[in-house]
Amino acid sequence: MSPIGATVLRVMLGVVFIAHGYYIYDVVSSDALSAMINRRLGLPLGDYVTLYILFAHFLGGIMLVLGIFTRFVAMANLPVMMGAVLLFHFDQGFFLRGVIIDAARGKADVVGYEYALLVLAATLAQCFLGSGALGLTKS
Repeated sequence: MSPIGATVLRVMLGVVFIAHGYYIYDVVSSDALSAMINRRLGLPLGDYVTLYILFAHFLGGIMLVLGIFTRFVAMANLPVMMGAVLLFHFDQGFFLRGVIIDAARGKADVVGYEYALLVLAATLAQCFLGSGALGLTKS
């Protein structure tokens, strides 16, 4: 049953990464993420890091769903998820909670590193597990 468990984890991680890639591209915008990264790192690397995140999430997510080079793709997403936990969510506290940003416009945001940490742990587990059953490659 272990190969089936690895497959379920692989496919779900792929779906999550594809969805996050879409969210960054369409909702947050590449420019906004680049600006946030530049502020957090204090270096003008935001454009490059954003491009890496989009490729790791979109292309990597598709490869995870298909089970192609699973360990490599999971390793490519590890720094993205570590950055999400440590640079963006850690100072917000562990538990997820809603924070109202603009009550008049009905805007709220979810803060906390609980979810990002779970995705990071699942990605690390996928590095060790490999493709599982039904992957197109064995790694």
